[in-house]
Amino acid sequence: MYYITSLILLVFVMVAVGFYTLLERKIMGYIHIRKGPNKVGIFGLFQPFSDGAKLFLKEQVYPMNSNFVIYYVCPALGLVQSLFMWVLFPYYFNCIDFSYGFLFFLCVSSLGVYSLIICGWSSNSIYSILGCMRSVSQAISYEVSLSLILLSFFFLSDSYSLIMFNCIQNMSWFILFSFPIFFCWLSCSLAETNRSPFDFSEGESELVSGFNIEYGSGGFAFLFISEYASIIFMSLFTCLIFLGGDFYSFGFFIKIIIICFFFVWVRCSLPRYRYDKLMYLAWKCYLPMALNYIMFFLVMKTMYLYHFIL
Repeated sequence: MYYITSLILLVFVMVAVGFYTLLERKIMGYIHIRKGPNKVGIFGLFQPFSDGAKLFLKEQVYPMNSNFVIYYVCPALGLVQSLFMWVLFPYYFNCIDFSYGFLFFLCVSSLGVYSLIICGWSSNSIYSILGCMRSVSQAISYEVSLSLILLSFFFLSDSYSLIMFNCIQNMSWFILFSFPIFFCWLSCSLAETNRSPFDFSEGESELVSGFNIEYGSGGFAFLFISEYASIIFMSLFTCLIFLGGDFYSFGFFIKIIIICFFFVWVRCSLPRYRYDKLMYLAWKCYLPMALNYIMFFLVMKTMYLYHFIL
C-alpha cells in the first residue's frame, strides 16, 4: 500500500510540475501584456502535455568530448533527488515515521548540488563548468542561513518532526512573530532553487543557460522537472513552517499556490543580481539575522521554561 501511495504522490507531483510551468507562462504573458499559451486545448490547458511529449520524443544529441555515461546519468540523479524530498510530505499514518524530518530535508536538499556539478563537468564545456561552480558556491552559502533558520524553529518547537508544526501552530502561526526571518527564508529558497534573481547557474545572458547548455530532449526535461519539483516542495515547506502547517485543510494548498505565484512574480519583476552582491547578502545580511533569531528564540524558550517551572 505504501508503494502505491508513493507512486500516486509522484504522479501528482509530475502533473503539478507540468501545470506550474503553464501557470508561470500565463503569468509572465500577462505581465508582459501578451496572452501566453492559449492554442493547445481549452485556454492552453493541454500545453504541458504537448511540451512533455515534444521534449521526450526529440532526437537525443550529445557533445563529442563529453563523458558519455555520466552525461546521461546525471539528470536522472537530479530528478531522483528532487522527488526524494517528497517522501517528507506529512501524513498522520505512514510506513515511514519521519521524527527527524528536518534533518532529512537538510541532507537531501544539500545533495542537489552534486547533480549540477557533475552535469557541468561531464559535458566538458567552459560555460557549463562556470555555471556549476557558481551554483556550488551559491548553494553552500545559502544552505548555512537556511539551516540556521530551521534550527531556530527547532529550538522553539523542540521537535524535528514536521507534523509537530501543525500541532504547535494551532493557536498562532510562526510568521506572526518571525516576520523578518520569513522574508530571509523566501530569499534563501529562491537562491537554493536557482530561481531569479539568483539564477547564476543558468545565466542565459552570459553563460548561455549554464549547466544545461548541451542538454536537450529528455536530459533537459529531467533537469527542468527536478528544478520545478524543488520549487513546489520549498513552497510546501514554507507553508508548513510559517503559515500554519494545517496540511489536511484546503487552505493549506491555496497557500502553496500563493507561494508558487511569488516565485513567478519575483522572476518577472526583478533583474538578475550581481554575483558579489549575492555573496555579500548571504554572509553579511542573512547569516547575522539568522544567528540573532536563534538567540532570540533561545531566550524566549528559556524564559518560558523558567516561568513554567516556577
